[in-house]
Amino acid sequence: METNPADNLIISKTDLAALLNAKHATPHSVLGMHPHKRGRSPGVVARAFVSGAVACDVVELDVQPNPGFAMTRLAPEGLFEVLIPQHASVFRYQLRATYASGEIRQFFDPYCFLPTLGDQELYLFSEGNEHRIYEKLGSHVRNLGGVPGVSFAVWAPSAARVSVVGNFNHWDGRYHPMRSLGASGVWELFVPGLGEGELYKFEIRDQHGHVRLKTDPYGTYFEPPPNNAAIVFDTGKFKWTDGPWLAGRRANAGQLDRPMSIYEVHFGSWRRKPEDADRPLSYREAAPLLADYAVEMGFTHIEVLPLAEFPFDGSWGYQVTGFYAPTHRYGTPEDFAWFVDYLHGRGLGVILDWVPAHFPRDSFALAEFDGTHLYEHADPRQGAHMDWGTLIFNYGRNEVRCFLTANALAWCDRYHLDGLRVDAVASMLYLDYSRKEGQWVPNKFGGRENLEAIDFIRRVNDLVHQYHPGVVMIAEESTSFAGVSKPTKDGGLGFDYKWNMGWMNDTLRYFTKEPIVRRYHHSDLTFGMLYQYAEKFITVFSHDEVVHGKASMLFKMGAWHIAEKAAHLRSLYAHTWGWPGKKLLFMGSEFAQSREWAHDTSLDWHLCQYPDHEGVRLLVRDLNKLYRSEPVLGENDFNSQGFRWITCHDADANLIAYLRNDAAEQTLFAIVGHFGGAQRDYRIGVPRQGFWREVINTNSEFYGGSGLGNDGGRTAEEQPRDGFAQSINVTLPPHTTVIFKWTAPVELPAKPVEASLPAGPDVV
Repeated sequence: METNPADNLIISKTDLAALLNAKHATPHSVLGMHPHKRGRSPGVVARAFVSGAVACDVVELDVQPNPGFAMTRLAPEGLFEVLIPQHASVFRYQLRATYASGEIRQFFDPYCFLPTLGDQELYLFSEGNEHRIYEKLGSHVRNLGGVPGVSFAVWAPSAARVSVVGNFNHWDGRYHPMRSLGASGVWELFVPGLGEGELYKFEIRDQHGHVRLKTDPYGTYFEPPPNNAAIVFDTGKFKWTDGPWLAGRRANAGQLDRPMSIYEVHFGSWRRKPEDADRPLSYREAAPLLADYAVEMGFTHIEVLPLAEFPFDGSWGYQVTGFYAPTHRYGTPEDFAWFVDYLHGRGLGVILDWVPAHFPRDSFALAEFDGTHLYEHADPRQGAHMDWGTLIFNYGRNEVRCFLTANALAWCDRYHLDGLRVDAVASMLYLDYSRKEGQWVPNKFGGRENLEAIDFIRRVNDLVHQYHPGVVMIAEESTSFAGVSKPTKDGGLGFDYKWNMGWMNDTLRYFTKEPIVRRYHHSDLTFGMLYQYAEKFITVFSHDEVVHGKASMLFKMGAWHIAEKAAHLRSLYAHTWGWPGKKLLFMGSEFAQSREWAHDTSLDWHLCQYPDHEGVRLLVRDLNKLYRSEPVLGENDFNSQGFRWITCHDADANLIAYLRNDAAEQTLFAIVGHFGGAQRDYRIGVPRQGFWREVINTNSEFYGGSGLGNDGGRTAEEQPRDGFAQSINVTLPPHTTVIFKWTAPVELPAKPVEASLPAGPDVV
């Protein structure tokens, strides 16, 4: 009669059933090796759950020759057990498994290792203050006691059971259930023998018995949709060469009023490979091409639309599912590090769009992660964005705040980024953002401000500045919330810069009008100066302005013909570079792309063969060079004494003129914007005698204009105008901005007096 192994089992039937049905919440209490006493005899019991094994032995390592103890198979799924007498305590061992194919493998048991997280780390995480939690949670290649493998850890406090699954266990949650680390809500497991390249997910059983497969919130690399599995990757192996760049960045930390001209790029559509099925460039392919172009154009920084992993191309990266992972679309995390390192070597800073304002509802990602509203609020009035169909982070929960704060630090730490542009800050600041009455929950004081989000923003800005001096934090904030770019110690949010959305909207509204009616909208040109110095502004024409039926920058212009539209756009850009504020321009806008931007095709680079487009590009290049070479323009943006109106009220002439100057008024620029359709000779007042050299004329033939201008400049005449004792009479072509730079009068030496000649016959 055949003996049933289960008749002599040591494990309880309850534990056995829980393991076999993937319901065991404390697998380390039964799997692995444990002291066991049967009667008066000491011993140890060992259990292993090995996928596909038909036999298994325990091999003692510290005794020669290594003895093996045959285990009893308790279930055909591969659950084994053995009682080893005469061992008072557990010992070092490996498992030797035999498979149906005849293959024999010997390996360390995952259930013989201590936890990879300590009490202090877990305490700080629960408190929201473990700033490097990304080094503990997620997956990490480790060597524990000489044993190589991968540690896995995930926060899922309401889960009934969590397993790590992958190809290594046939995606079966029964074989690698994880250990719960108590009240922290963290589950962890070290799996020896694994390494880089392993695909994995977390299988989570919730309190209602439902099983969900989730990707790792702290994953550093992901496979493409539809599977979206995380991939084990060592982000610390890249050898950086940008030490001098980082040293210079630290040395200049806090010097915010410096030249900053940002080229905003969507990685997948800047340039493609038409000969290779029109695929996007990889990180390594794009780096030299993008660097060459940006350096030629005079930009100081590249800002890339979000590159954290996202499943849907049409979201442009703004609906993130892998917050810690550069997207797989263009290469590995190491390739992205190479991209940043290369741009630093070419003198270019790298800014990344960062999206802590919301996350998508994809079932494989953060939404209802452990069967509860873990990262988001349960109440949709607090936890859901009506406009975008996404979920809002619960900024008041310590572990969520820790996840997001550490995420900002991780991008700076792992990838040496020079700045984070924080998306949709307004949606974070206000509880009633895009909501009607009754659709939102007031804060504890009855107000509309999201106090938890404000606290989070202040904290993350301070921590980035603390850990990474010189890295800049930039807010896309579309309201008049006070103190966005004010230090937190002074009551502000702590950003370094804020996008100037108001100026952008007003200015574009003016330029979309035809010249004949612009006189009625003149205040759109001037209103921005009322608040210009309330924040440290970046003047932006971003991707948001050239999509969704808004038209390209070129086709926004209030004109009928391309040549005239190009003239309008040139005059706008010269005015923009003359106006106070750092600069940002979205790719394609610098050469006046005709169509709206599309995320799935390349920019229309062929347009640069035409003067109307190439002229705009050359102008942007020259404006950047002027801006970077003249401290009055590039290092004087936040000084209210460095701006002065010459004339701001001549609406009938569609004209504004203003000065940019240093504190001593020894360097002076006069910017004259003439946005009407008729040529004018116009007198403007200037504060100095001397020659005012014409350094930029957007009507130059070089830029595609007619060439009409001021013959290199004008000399000031003693004719009062605009409150000044002298003035210059300038020729203003239609739709033209002219920039003049003052040159001090040259003192000519006095004419020498000729000596008197004696009278005489030789003198004629």
